[in-house]
Amino acid sequence: MGAMRGFRFGCNVRTIRSREALTDLCRDAERRGYDAVLVPDHLGRNRPSPFPVMVAIADATDRLRVGPFVLNVGFWNPSLLARDVATTDHLTGGRLELGLGAGHMKSEFDAAGIPWQTFSERVDRLAATLDELDRLFSDEQAGYDVAQRPRPPLMIAGTGRRTLDLAAERADIVGFTGILQARGKPPGSFRIATADEMDERVAGFRARANARAGEIEANVLVQRVVVTDDRRTAAVRFLDEYGPGLTVDEVLEAPCLLFGTVREISEQVVERRERFGFSYICVHEPDIQRFGPVIEALR
Repeated sequence: MGAMRGFRFGCNVRTIRSREALTDLCRDAERRGYDAVLVPDHLGRNRPSPFPVMVAIADATDRLRVGPFVLNVGFWNPSLLARDVATTDHLTGGRLELGLGAGHMKSEFDAAGIPWQTFSERVDRLAATLDELDRLFSDEQAGYDVAQRPRPPLMIAGTGRRTLDLAAERADIVGFTGILQARGKPPGSFRIATADEMDERVAGFRARANARAGEIEANVLVQRVVVTDDRRTAAVRFLDEYGPGLTVDEVLEAPCLLFGTVREISEQVVERRERFGFSYICVHEPDIQRFGPVIEALR
């Protein structure tokens, strides 16, 4: 996870309005220099099913990689998941990156009628799912052939220590979300992680990864990009939303928020690569156009 790893850029498509709108969005992202378009795994109005959307993205573009950002393994039977991963890897021409997580929204488990488990139990399920996927992708008789051998690149994303430990042991890409469960609040209530808190998580991850640390790509999901000539005023406006209990300086330094001119944001991205190792930068769909000039500047 060295500071000099080259940048990759992705965007997170959270809603689908039409096939035409998705095609236009993805082709625009490709023109702007993005490397991947990713799809979250959530329930709710206009929330898309990840696998068919990934196939549609690959069909609409020439080079973009695709992936779930990230699958909630609590929703998936491992054998059926292996089938969908293998099928999608072939239909996208080997452009799939497999993102997995333990799941964190109790309300979605409730909506799906799936029992909510403790965090430890959910991470255990994630580890068991990885074991079964590896077994099925290597089983030449009863398993599933994938286009990328031995399997598509694996991202494990999360904020908890056990999830990051699992990523240190097994992932090709580690995803740092930059948001934390708010203490004393219902599951799914989040707050922004400070730079100091991210330092702790990255240091723990690197210690556990040990010799593998330099081989694992580090991803961060940026929650908001604000292009402005006045960073401090912009941060003040978002203080209640993103940083209750934090100072303005802590919001400005938060690893998953970007405020400033294109030049200032570009400098922040470079500084955070040096500090945290973040070289794979993802933004949410509303920020695709705003972040485009930053990609151009960094290229």
